[in-house]
Amino acid sequence: MAAKLPLVLFLSSLFIHAALAAFVCEDLPNDVCAFSVSSAGKRCLIETMAKNNGNVEYQCRTSEVMVEGLAEYMETDECVNACGVDRKSVGISSDSLLEPQFMSKLCSPNCYQKCPNIVELYFNLAAGEGVFLPDLCERQRSNPHRAMIELMSSGEAAPGPVSSEDMHAAQSPFPNDIAPSPF
Repeated sequence: MAAKLPLVLFLSSLFIHAALAAFVCEDLPNDVCAFSVSSAGKRCLIETMAKNNGNVEYQCRTSEVMVEGLAEYMETDECVNACGVDRKSVGISSDSLLEPQFMSKLCSPNCYQKCPNIVELYFNLAAGEGVFLPDLCERQRSNPHRAMIELMSSGEAAPGPVSSEDMHAAQSPFPNDIAPSPF
């Protein structure tokens, strides 16, 4: 009996470790990384990393984007297909909100009503662009072309290109044109 006690303790420690194991983005394979949510409630995303030989490697990383009320979640293939998203997409961007085909799928009942993880992501991306996703989806259903025009004009226009003459005329806020170290 005494000889079995260490074995029981060892096995129980393995069980406790497995039960407390965290869902970590960096441990996920790339083919399920995008649209997953870690144990800490942070979105997983695919990032590129340049290798020494010049090749690019894709890695699953934890973003700082929090998902409220959702943790340890991998998006289903049904939602990925219904919403028209790509598991191989790198990073998180609002650019796809400008694509009518994507918006048609995102705003479809199969996505909008059944895939809250993806809808919440794009809801927040749209909000970052100053757009309310439910309104955009309503416009998408009634007049897709107008919805895209309104989205494209929702933000302020970016400044135009700067000539080299303008750059020389501008005063640098840093002495000797040397910016401070970021650290």
